[in-house]
Amino acid sequence: MIRILGISGSLRATSSNNVILKTVAGMAAGKADLTIYDGLADLPHFNDSEMTPPAVERFRQLLAEADAVFICTPEYAFGVPGSLKNALDWTVGTGDFVNKPVALVTASSKGDKAHAALSDTLTAISASIPEGGKLLISFVRSKLNEKGEVTDPATMDALRSVLDALIRHTTSSLN
Repeated sequence: MIRILGISGSLRATSSNNVILKTVAGMAAGKADLTIYDGLADLPHFNDSEMTPPAVERFRQLLAEADAVFICTPEYAFGVPGSLKNALDWTVGTGDFVNKPVALVTASSKGDKAHAALSDTLTAISASIPEGGKLLISFVRSKLNEKGEVTDPATMDALRSVLDALIRHTTSSLN
């Protein structure tokens, strides 16, 4: 079974992005092992020094152990959340994402600018985004109920499709 590292661009435990990532983890059951990374807030600001902080080492180890990555992020001030961009900056010189299968979901009020920027960043670090592996969910809160569950059938189908594209792409890249 393939191992997927889920990364939320939001640090708030009850964020829509964390809800979506947990929903996708449930969809993956039986097809892939999706583990959600919980250390984004622990990563220090990127610093190109000779010493690598322990939190960064842990993040890089989790990336190395994962066959694929599933990112779900909001858009903040028309851009990628600083904590997520910081995590990706720590990987620029290491090759942690080179040819790594990555799915990208941006779920926000609008989200198009962060979606485009993060897609560019993933291209710059040579991540392998499969066809069908990107999804923009605008007005995400209208797709959740008061319990914080995804209730929109079209969104559920789209998430399933992105996950399936990532699993197919990862499986074929491992063979």
